[in-house]
Amino acid sequence: MGSGSIRRSAGALFRGVLSASRPKAGTFTDVPTTFCASTASSDPTAPNASATTGSAGPAARHGFPLRSVAALATGLLATPLLAGTAHADPKEPKAPKPPAKMSQIGGDRLGTPGVQVTLKPGAPKLPGPDTLTARSWIVSDAESGKVLAAKNPHWRLAPASTLKMLFADTVLPKFPKDQKHTVKPADLAGMGAGSSLVGIKENLSYTVRDLWLGVFLRSGNDAVHTLSAMNGGTKATVAQMQRHAKELNAQDTHVVTPDGYDAPGQVSSAYDLSLFARSGLQNPDFREYCSTASAQFPGEKGKDGKRATFGIQNTNRLLSGDYDMKPYPGIAGVKNGSTTNAGSTFTGVAQRGDRKLLVTVMNPEKKEHNEAYKEAAKLLDWGFAAADKVEPVGRLVGPRSEDDGTGSEGAKGKGDGAEQSTQAALDSAGGRSGAWTAVGLTAAALALLVVGAFAVHRRWPLPELVRGRRSGK
Repeated sequence: MGSGSIRRSAGALFRGVLSASRPKAGTFTDVPTTFCASTASSDPTAPNASATTGSAGPAARHGFPLRSVAALATGLLATPLLAGTAHADPKEPKAPKPPAKMSQIGGDRLGTPGVQVTLKPGAPKLPGPDTLTARSWIVSDAESGKVLAAKNPHWRLAPASTLKMLFADTVLPKFPKDQKHTVKPADLAGMGAGSSLVGIKENLSYTVRDLWLGVFLRSGNDAVHTLSAMNGGTKATVAQMQRHAKELNAQDTHVVTPDGYDAPGQVSSAYDLSLFARSGLQNPDFREYCSTASAQFPGEKGKDGKRATFGIQNTNRLLSGDYDMKPYPGIAGVKNGSTTNAGSTFTGVAQRGDRKLLVTVMNPEKKEHNEAYKEAAKLLDWGFAAADKVEPVGRLVGPRSEDDGTGSEGAKGKGDGAEQSTQAALDSAGGRSGAWTAVGLTAAALALLVVGAFAVHRRWPLPELVRGRRSGK
């Protein structure tokens, strides 16, 4: 899960064209072209089971329908490559439609199906549906929480490895990064078949920092399960994640697995994933891991007893780049994912000047290579150009204990006094409202926790983004 460079089988790309050695349908992993057997895609109760993106169409599942030799020859001569795509298979399931009613947390318009945007005079046009094909997306200001534009942001969809942002925001504060843990066989039990792995070995020791780099760079389910074992086990970790999601007002999210692996009933939304990213970015360690493009990871011991290392690269293609795309200017994370039920998912944060934007894209209908990243980049480009030229269509709310989630200005815990205290703390540090620092939360930002910074939904200061390619040693 989490790869942006997965190539799909011919059966999935060309409906009706049978691949000579088609892999079984199942969950994609971080390793390009890797498939695994899975029951999730065949479960009629699983999210989007009727539109599983990793499964081939009916013709590919059952082979070519019997046709006359003459008809087959005619079709092949007319369109030798596109014989299986020229006409839609009447048995092919239609793309699902968003619910007529969705959550209205963050504002009424965010619960309305379709694209929501309000352009002021001179605002650049939003890219059209041929460019933005994702079933759900949202672009917002990372600090103020204002939603600049969105499409079905509360549609509950399979999240894939982007759910690891919630896992990190829940578990990361519990262990110091230099703490060491020797992996037991039981720590790695229960991982789904074909899971993405960073390469953790039993009976070897790893620091917590090593494990988190494995989670963020390689989307390693082995790292997630090891950290979950340290945290009291998978069941306890899932329960904690669900409670934390509720506290963050992420009411579209239902957690079944801590790693985002496909499971019946496991869902989230573009809105909730943005909440997880925004909350996680308050933590300097979270920022470090999600902005790291490459690192060295501990390997096995050699005959001399010394521990070897091997290189790992972040599968977030807007951060690390790929053969068909360069790293996005100003990108600093956050997390990507890809599974059969989820398709491709991505949440990213980028900075341009003083502006910091969050974007989440879920399941593009266009199945081109790196499509989720391409659509995210288009949304970021538009957002940076349009930020001051649109009326917000909603907002990212704060934690439940401080925010009523309605999108109104009168949420619980809000008040002019709290905002003035927040501004005073920022001014005393010699910075502007919303200023970020390169080394993490400043003393003034720490003071904000005391005076109620999180109670001021109009501004949620975050530290300076570390932009460009960071190498973790």
